[in-house]
Amino acid sequence: MRIMLAMSGGVDSSVVAYMLKNQGHEVEGVYMKLHDKPNYHEDNIKKVKKIADFLGIKYHVLDLGTKFDEYVYKPFIDSYIRGETPNPCVICNRTIKFGELIEFTKKRGFDKLATGHYVNIKEGFIAEAKDKSKDQSYFLSNIKKENIPYLLFPLNDTLKKDLKDTASKIEILNSFSTQKESSEICFVDNTYIDILKNYTQVDIPGNVIDKEGNIIGRHKGYMYYTIGKRRGFEVFGAHKPHYVTKINPDTNEITVGDKEELTIKSFYIKDINLFIDENEFSAGVKIRYRSPKTPCKVTINKESKTAHITLKEPVYGLASGQMAVFYDDDKIIAGGWIV
Repeated sequence: MRIMLAMSGGVDSSVVAYMLKNQGHEVEGVYMKLHDKPNYHEDNIKKVKKIADFLGIKYHVLDLGTKFDEYVYKPFIDSYIRGETPNPCVICNRTIKFGELIEFTKKRGFDKLATGHYVNIKEGFIAEAKDKSKDQSYFLSNIKKENIPYLLFPLNDTLKKDLKDTASKIEILNSFSTQKESSEICFVDNTYIDILKNYTQVDIPGNVIDKEGNIIGRHKGYMYYTIGKRRGFEVFGAHKPHYVTKINPDTNEITVGDKEELTIKSFYIKDINLFIDENEFSAGVKIRYRSPKTPCKVTINKESKTAHITLKEPVYGLASGQMAVFYDDDKIIAGGWIV
C-alpha cells in the first residue's frame, strides 16, 4: 500500500514510520509548517529527516501557514474576543490535517494518509482508541465523513507506555522515547492570553455580577476567564467559592455564582457534523475533551444544521465555542459547536 504519513518529529509518528516501513508499505512522510514559532520547525524537521534518512523514505515539508492562519489562528483569537472558549485543534483537524493534507495525499496518488493519532476506525466510523488516556477521537469529530476511508491510524490498538518501550529498544528512536510531549495547542507556549495581547487589548477591568445583575466584584478583563473558572477575580466580602457562569463581552462583565449555577440540563449546538442519517437519536455526549460521556437525546433541525440536546443527567460548565461530541458506545456519530 502507498501511504503518506504525517510526521511531526515526535515519538508517535516516528514509531509509526518505523512500523509501516517494516510492514513493507511504500511510505513517504510529510511535515506541516503551520505557524512561525521560533526554532520550532527547524528542530522538528531535523528529527523528521533523521528518521526518514534511516528508513530510506522521502519526506516533504508542506507550508500551510497561510491557510492555518485563515482557518485556525485568526478564528481562535476572534472566538475569545466574542467571549467564547475555542477549540482550535478540532478546526485544524477538519480543515488542515484531515483536509488540506488529504488533498495533498490524493494528488500524489497515495492510498492512505496515516498519522500518529491515538484513534480507531470502526465500521466506517471514527472511534476511541484502546488507550483511553491518550484517545484523541474527540478532536476528530468534525472531520468530513467522506475523508474517513482515506485515513489510517496504526496506533489504534497501542498503549502509549508500550509505544515508548518499543521506541526505547530501537537505537534510532531511543532519544524520541524520552523527549517532552508536545502541548495540546501547538502555537501556544504558556497561555492563550500571551497570544491575545498581540492582537487586542485584554487588560480592561470590569464588573463581576451575580445572576440578578447586581455588581458584586471586579475582574481584570473578560478574556482572562472561561466558564467554570473560580480564580482571578474579586467578589466583595466572599466567604465561599464563586465560579464564572457567563461571559458578556459587550459589557465587559462576567457573571459568577455557586457551583450549582453551572448546572446544565439541556443546550443547543450549531453546524452539526453527522456521521449517521438520523433526525433524532440517543447517545453519550462529551462536552469537552476530558469530560465523561453523559446520556442524552439529540433532536436535529437539518435545515439549519442545529440540534437541541436534552441531558438525562446534568453537566457542569458548558462553554460556548467548545465541541459537543456524540458517541454510540465508542463510535462517534455526530459533533457540533456549543452555542
